[in-house]
Amino acid sequence: MNTVLTLLLAALMLGTGGAHAADTYVLKFATLAPQGSTWMKAFDAWSREVATQSQGRLMIKFYPGGISGDEPDMLRKIRFGQLQGAALSGHGVGEIFPPARVLETPFLFRDHAEIDAVRAKIQPVIDAGFRTNQYELVAWMEVGNIHFFSTKPLATLDELARRRIWQWQGDRFIDAFFNANGWSPVALPITEVYTGLSTGLVDTVVSTPLASIAMQWAGKTPYMSSQPMATGIGAVVVSSKFYLALPPDLQALLKSTGVPLSKRLISDTRRDDFKSLAVLAKRTQPMVGLQKIDLAEQTALSRKAVNVLEAKGYLSADLDRQVDAELARYRSGKN
Repeated sequence: MNTVLTLLLAALMLGTGGAHAADTYVLKFATLAPQGSTWMKAFDAWSREVATQSQGRLMIKFYPGGISGDEPDMLRKIRFGQLQGAALSGHGVGEIFPPARVLETPFLFRDHAEIDAVRAKIQPVIDAGFRTNQYELVAWMEVGNIHFFSTKPLATLDELARRRIWQWQGDRFIDAFFNANGWSPVALPITEVYTGLSTGLVDTVVSTPLASIAMQWAGKTPYMSSQPMATGIGAVVVSSKFYLALPPDLQALLKSTGVPLSKRLISDTRRDDFKSLAVLAKRTQPMVGLQKIDLAEQTALSRKAVNVLEAKGYLSADLDRQVDAELARYRSGKN
């Protein structure tokens, strides 16, 4: 009888151990952010928090620095199950839920306060848009204020029609704005921009100060515009297939830790982008001709591009009008 009881207890213990082993999940997560960067510091802290709160049941394995390829490559690997999550800039966001990119419309917002106010109003629409397209939005973020960087000075924006300006390959959003301005860009994956600047294949890029330093483009572009054209958006996403396979408590953990992650990513990016701008101001020369951009003209061109993208179904006219209304309401209340 004792032998039988011992065997039963052993079987129960083995069964329990097997259940715990099966209850361990690994989130394979890719990002272009290099190790040691502002983003990766936030992601590492997030990973430790998730591991601690889940008691090791949910672990995050990072693939930083673009080792999983460009953002379209990351999304393709997520579809094939090789990855389960990624940190994306606006280009990647546009591959999932393009209407969210209205927040990147050049010269639409005057400051971060306007962006925060409008985004808070449309966040439910963005969350639902990601979910409809088989992704769970864990955290919202930004990549920083977008400036022009060039190997030689620009007297006016019109000169960009004669420049070899880089366009992220496959980025329909920025392509529409370049077309509205009459610019003919050179389309390259982001992983090939440094080589393009080195060989002269491209001579101008639109980037954030933080990214320009992190990607080592700053050393190739001694001229920088002082006035930003927009604030780049970003998102931390997990495939719905992976997310829905998690137990409810781990789903809730991902979402709850995503809230402080979002706040940290946005605040740290804004802080470090501003610091990077100050560093580059000492290294680069200002584009004197771009000190005062004709905002009325550029706003009209932006509206033209938005209309084109709405007609093509890339942007949502309903969401765009909501953004316009919320922005007007915020400015009216502020005044």
